[in-house]
Amino acid sequence: MNKRTILILALIMGLSFITLLVMQMRYVDEVLNMRRQHFEESVNRALMNVSHQLELSETARYLEQGSAAADGISTAIDTIFVSQDSAIIQRTSVAHAKDGSTFRLLSTEATTRLSDNYFTKRKGSSLVDRSRSLQEIMRERYNYERDLVDEVIYSILYTASDRPLQDRIDFRELDQLLKSEFSTNGIDLQYHFAVHTNNGQRVFQCSDYDPKGEQHTFTQTLFRNDPVQKMGVLKVHFPEFGKYIYRSLAFTIPAVIFTLILLVTFVITMILVFRQKKLSEVKNDFINNMTHEFKTPLSSISLASQMLNDDTVPKTPQMLRRLATTINDESKRLRFQVEKVLQLSMYENQKANLHMTEVNMNELISGVVHTFALKVEKNGGKIVSHLRAERPDVMVDEMHLTNVVFNLMDNAVKYRRQDAQLELTVSTWNEPHWLCISLQDNGIGIRRDDLKKIFEKFYRVHTGNVHDVKGFGLGLAYVKKIITDHRGTVHAESELGIGTKFIIRLPIYGEE
Repeated sequence: MNKRTILILALIMGLSFITLLVMQMRYVDEVLNMRRQHFEESVNRALMNVSHQLELSETARYLEQGSAAADGISTAIDTIFVSQDSAIIQRTSVAHAKDGSTFRLLSTEATTRLSDNYFTKRKGSSLVDRSRSLQEIMRERYNYERDLVDEVIYSILYTASDRPLQDRIDFRELDQLLKSEFSTNGIDLQYHFAVHTNNGQRVFQCSDYDPKGEQHTFTQTLFRNDPVQKMGVLKVHFPEFGKYIYRSLAFTIPAVIFTLILLVTFVITMILVFRQKKLSEVKNDFINNMTHEFKTPLSSISLASQMLNDDTVPKTPQMLRRLATTINDESKRLRFQVEKVLQLSMYENQKANLHMTEVNMNELISGVVHTFALKVEKNGGKIVSHLRAERPDVMVDEMHLTNVVFNLMDNAVKYRRQDAQLELTVSTWNEPHWLCISLQDNGIGIRRDDLKKIFEKFYRVHTGNVHDVKGFGLGLAYVKKIITDHRGTVHAESELGIGTKFIIRLPIYGEE
C-alpha cells in the first residue's frame, strides 16, 4: 500500500469520525433544548394553575365572608313607587351589612294598568290564568333576589382588590399549591419563590430563600383581572436547574467520550503508520547503503587475495607489502563499518556502557587531529587546531569521545566542496562550568529544513546518488546520544554553500 492510498484512507476515516462527532454534539444540543423547553412548559403550566387556584381561593374566601355579610343584612326597606299613568313599579331596596357597608338596589317591575278593580278578584278567571300570574310573580322575585346577590358579590370582590397582597394571599397555601402543582407536572426539584408587587417591591419570600439560580427565574402574574397597580408577580427559581437539564445527558456522554477516544486512537494510529512507513523507507535506504559500504572493502580484499593466489603475478616484496597494506586498510574499514552497524543495538536499548575517566580534551583532540590530518591532506585540504581551553579536563568515556570527534571530522571530508580546498578548523575554549569544542568546515553546508533533523537516527541529507558520501545515517545520531549521555549539549550551525559548524559543550571536571 503506497503513501497516497494510506493518506486517502486516513482522510476518509478522519472525516467520518469528525462527522460522527459533530452529529453527536448536535444531538446532545437538541436533547438539551427539548429538555429545557419541556421543563419551562411544565413550570409555566404549574404557575398558571397556581395563579388560578389563588384567585378561586380568594373568591371562595370572600364569598364565605359575603354569605356572612348577607346574613347580617337588615330587613330591606322597600320603597315602592307606582306610576298612575303607566304599568311600571320602581322598587328601591336599601341593605345594611355587618361591616357597615350600605347597598342601594334598584329594581323595576312591569305590571298591568292599575284600575279600581285590579286587586278585585275577577269572576270567571280560570285556574290557568291564576297559575300563570303566580309564575310571573315568582320569576320577578327570583330576578330581584339574583340582582341583589350579584350586587353583594361585586361589592365584596371590589373591596378585596383594594387590599394589599400580603392580606389577599395565604403564603403557606401558596407554598403548598406550588409543591402540589410541581409534583403533578413531574418536577421534583428544590425551588425558591418570592412575591413582588407590579412595581418590583418584594412582598414575601420563602424562609429558605437562596439567590442561587436566579438567572433562570420563572414569573407569573397574580390577579390578572385586577387593575395593573394591584397585580402581583410570583417569581420561582430552581437552584439545581442546570443539573436537572444536564442529567438527561447521562446516556450520551459515554458515547461522546468513546467517540473521542476512537478519534484520538485513530489519529495516533495514523501517525504511527506514517512513521513506520518513513522508517521502512529509511531502513531500505540504510540496507542499500550498508550493502555498498560492505561491498567495496570486501571487493578490495577479494582482489588482493586473488592476486596473492595468482601464480602469474610476480611476488616481489613491494607487491606483497602493497597487497598486505590493502588488505589491512580494507579490513580496518570493514571493521569500522561493522562497528557502526553494531551501534544500532545501543540505540534500541537506549543506553550505552560508558567507562568514565578523567581526560584532557586538548590532548585527545590533538591526537585525533594528528591521525586525521593524513586523510584531510590526501583530499587536498588542511586541518587547523586552536586548542585554547585553559581548563580542558572532563570526565568522559575516552573511546566514545574519540569516535565523536572522528565522526564529525569524517563528515567534513565527505561533504566537502569540489570547487574549493577543504579547510577544517578545530577549537576548544572555556565558558563558565563548560568546556566547549567546535569543528568548522567550508563544505557544502546544510539546508535549514535539514538542520533540524540531522541528529535523527537513519536521517541523511540528500546529496545525490554519490557513493563516496553515502552512509548509514547513524553518525550524527551517535554523536548526539553520546554527548547527551555525558550530560552535555551539541548543536549545529550551517549555511548552504558556505559550511557547517558543530559546537559541543561538556561539563568541566569537578563542576558537573
